[in-house]
Amino acid sequence: MSQKTTPFFVMLLVGLSLVAPSYAQFDSGSDGSDGALFIAGASGTVTMDVPEPDGIFNFTTVDIEAGATLQFNQNSLNTPVYMLATGGVTIAGIINVSGKSGTSSPPIGGLGGPGGYAGGIPGISGSPSGDGYGPGAGKRGNISNETGRASYTQKAGVPVGGGQRPNDGGIYGSPLLVPLVGGSGGGGTNGQPGTGGGGGGGACLIASDTEIFIASSGRIDAQGGGDSNNAGSGGSVRLVAPVVRGTGTIDVRGGGGGWGGTGRVRVDVIDRKQLQLIVTFVQAYSVGGFMQVFPDPLPRLDVTHVAGKDIPEGTTEAVLVTLPLNSSATQEVRVQGRDFVGLVPIRVVLTPDSGSSVIEDATIDMGSGNPSEVSLMMGFPVNTPVAVNAFTR
Repeated sequence: MSQKTTPFFVMLLVGLSLVAPSYAQFDSGSDGSDGALFIAGASGTVTMDVPEPDGIFNFTTVDIEAGATLQFNQNSLNTPVYMLATGGVTIAGIINVSGKSGTSSPPIGGLGGPGGYAGGIPGISGSPSGDGYGPGAGKRGNISNETGRASYTQKAGVPVGGGQRPNDGGIYGSPLLVPLVGGSGGGGTNGQPGTGGGGGGGACLIASDTEIFIASSGRIDAQGGGDSNNAGSGGSVRLVAPVVRGTGTIDVRGGGGGWGGTGRVRVDVIDRKQLQLIVTFVQAYSVGGFMQVFPDPLPRLDVTHVAGKDIPEGTTEAVLVTLPLNSSATQEVRVQGRDFVGLVPIRVVLTPDSGSSVIEDATIDMGSGNPSEVSLMMGFPVNTPVAVNAFTR
């Protein structure tokens, strides 16, 4: 169910002069076309669809009362959630973009939060488990090594003092959260059946022309799914406004209470005097004054050609490929960089539905033009659907 409710009352104040602090003009980018979002505490859990195709909500104001939880259905491109407002944002309830845990029955990997990546499938009836998805994905369990947990700002296991595993994912992303990237999925476990890997926490950006207030009862959850064995990593939350205040909580722990790698939290603000948020874990937290919601230009990486098929620039979801019977396993993958500078190290990952991923590193030389691309000949897993992703390293 989707819910967008406009408050039904207007209060007229007469003879009262309100003087607000003077800040440099900041524009969140909202055109106000989605009106005011008001979710009463009595509403319980409300689920909204992430807008197609870009994930952007254009609100005037946002007010989520204590007792209410706002969660989201992913859009077709699995973009992050962007909540932009021309007026104030008040969060006394919960915004939840956390990833889900994988299961044995049905044998599936956990879904990532919006903008996050899914966990790997479990092994079943002799079919091997699958690797998680995303730039910090955990690898599947096998005979020699335990199942891998996903990482993000930190390696899996670090936040809770646990040891690392060879199959755990690697660290990725920028403290600025530009671009905004969600958490990665944990690997699937073997068994009859095993358990799917935990999904990565989603990605959420909230921006206001005036202020963001997170009350002591308010929280934003972008946790990873899964348990200590196959946890997805935490997701990402970015807040941008002249004033960010309140003593609410932002939780970007990895799955299993922190066994997955911690996600990222970024607050960009002009006036820091009232900034008292609680962030779990604090290692994920950075504060600055980068007052741009969507930097222009925004560097981007695109898979533009896979196995003889051209892919339109701007396709944000993984490219899915199933090779025809008797076709060569060695196929071309082209990756394009736009609006980067210098040499751009990238990683191309072929993640099959079942079995181990194929990974190849390369470099795009932006000195040759904008855009520029690199071509790789890669060995595709056969007899299984394969997701093709490219990430910066």
